[in-house]
Amino acid sequence: MTDRRVVVSGLGAVTPLGCGVDHFWDRLIAGECGVTALTMFDATGFDVRIGAQCDEFDADQILGRRKVKRLDPFAQYALAAANEAWADSGLNIDSQDPSRFAVIIGSGIGGLHELEEQHGRLMEKGPSKVSAFTIPKLMLNAASGTVSIELGLKGSSTAVSTACASATNAMGDALAAIRNGHADVVVTGGSEAAMTPLGMASFASMKALSARNDDPARASRPFDRDRDGFVMGEGAGVLIFEEFEHARSRGASLYAEVVGFGGSADASHITQPCADGAGAAAAMAAALKDARLDPTQIDYINAHGTSTSLGDVAETIAIRRVFGAHADNMPVSSTKGATGHLLGASGGVEVIACILGMKNRVIPPTINLDHPGEGCDLDYVPNTARDMSFRRCLNNSFGFGGHNACLILETLD
Repeated sequence: MTDRRVVVSGLGAVTPLGCGVDHFWDRLIAGECGVTALTMFDATGFDVRIGAQCDEFDADQILGRRKVKRLDPFAQYALAAANEAWADSGLNIDSQDPSRFAVIIGSGIGGLHELEEQHGRLMEKGPSKVSAFTIPKLMLNAASGTVSIELGLKGSSTAVSTACASATNAMGDALAAIRNGHADVVVTGGSEAAMTPLGMASFASMKALSARNDDPARASRPFDRDRDGFVMGEGAGVLIFEEFEHARSRGASLYAEVVGFGGSADASHITQPCADGAGAAAAMAAALKDARLDPTQIDYINAHGTSTSLGDVAETIAIRRVFGAHADNMPVSSTKGATGHLLGASGGVEVIACILGMKNRVIPPTINLDHPGEGCDLDYVPNTARDMSFRRCLNNSFGFGGHNACLILETLD
């Protein structure tokens, strides 16, 4: 049943640039940045005191206090984004078979807030004070489980965890589920909320984060000569994947078609990418093969582009390996200059950016790119969005563990 076409019929986002897809998009295209000094906790004494927080997310107002008490922030973000995507799609489960509706949501880390909070209670007040909600809140599948319960979806409900490739791997699984006839609709994407004291301290100890504490808005600078690490971010990007005929039969408004997915493993190092870009290149090539496309048929790449010294160069090399001379004629941008790095949620938010770019005929910019670094020699759409009509785009997501995942989208004829 692999000839079943898969389309996107709904979008939902919680991001450091704002809550809601429209707000996120408007600020992204305006070249604004969501990175600020940390206010989520007292970062005094931390080497890194900046991050991309979801400051506009009012959980009590959006979800209700009762739900908030039972959900870690990563699941709160997922539920809010899923609700927006569901409403956007116009789907109504009352007139459908709920067993044909699945949920596949990724997260790299899961409920770190709850883990830290309850460990603190255990150490300070003893085991009797640990919350009964601890496990349901911290477990990685809490996001997908909560969404299936909220929306009444009774198909397969799973969680994917491949570090920063989680959302894209989840969407790859969603694509396969519909193509293979296991579902007609999948709520998919990713969510992350790891900006806790432990999360920040851990990444900082790895020297993975930018320490540009005196200039937060310019700290995340993909492909730039002066980049010094990524900036942690939080949020969620959730999409409704739907079988084409199912969507057409109900007169749905459609955003794009999902035409290809590719995945690979570096099988090299737990945190560092292959310097020669081999793993990333393999995933991009696999996505092209799955989509039955030639490299010259891709018009734009939304890069993983995290603002790390090794990763940005390795991705550039990988793009050149796959696309050859066409790489010089194809815009490549990273939206992480604006949003920071949302870890396991990044692919979901970035695919939304790709879809809106195709719809609105504009390429999102790579902000804070003033002087391309050595080995960074592609057209990265520096600082200003570019008006451009394009039909096909590829999104890259790469994660610790050597996980590489790529998704290709196409406008609908």
